[in-house]
Amino acid sequence: MRGSAEVLSLIGYTYAVSGRLTEARKILEELLASSRERYISPYHVAMVYAGLGEQDKTFDWLEKAYEDREGRMTILKSVPEFDSLHSDPRYADMVRRVGLTP
Repeated sequence: MRGSAEVLSLIGYTYAVSGRLTEARKILEELLASSRERYISPYHVAMVYAGLGEQDKTFDWLEKAYEDREGRMTILKSVPEFDSLHSDPRYADMVRRVGLTP
């Protein structure tokens, strides 16, 4: 992996929302490959999927982050990368389970 998972996920997200889908998917594959060798927070994988507009996969990975008790889940409501999820009922459920008010 050529950088931290956090930085790569932000770059992958940015590529995705900028329409550079090939580059975003390459970063996603890099994160997934690294996760087979060391811990990569599912939160970071979810961020790239969110940029790609793949809501089901985004929620799958956010669920894993929740199960892992990932600390970043406590800022879920304030992270603009996940704004596209707000209208999905799964988002309100996730926010509630994390302990944040919807």
